[in-house]
Amino acid sequence: QVQLVESGGGLVQAGGSLRLSCAASGFAFAVNFMAWYRQAPGEQRELVAAISRFGDTNYADFVKGRFTISRDNAKNTMYLQMNRMQPEDTAVYYCKGLRPFSSSWGQGTQVTVSS
Repeated sequence: QVQLVESGGGLVQAGGSLRLSCAASGFAFAVNFMAWYRQAPGEQRELVAAISRFGDTNYADFVKGRFTISRDNAKNTMYLQMNRMQPEDTAVYYCKGLRPFSSSWGQGTQVTVSS
């Protein structure tokens, strides 16, 4: 059974940091291209960052220099380190497997940044 479980969200003040985790199971995580997305209230879900099986990364312009995506294939876990957070980062954050296996969405983790 494929499962993605996000954790690490919470309430943080502007300028603060959070680290999100995504625990994956039920598919070959180590060879899968993975990504973090987010969805703010009333907005469409958007790509935040992605990481290849080899650790190559790419980021949305609005998080470049602030967020870092990483993975630990031995633990089947992906991370998103978020620094210098802003109120505009408030959203539900989701992880997703992209290819070769396209997973369904996890339940997400709420991140709220207060000003």
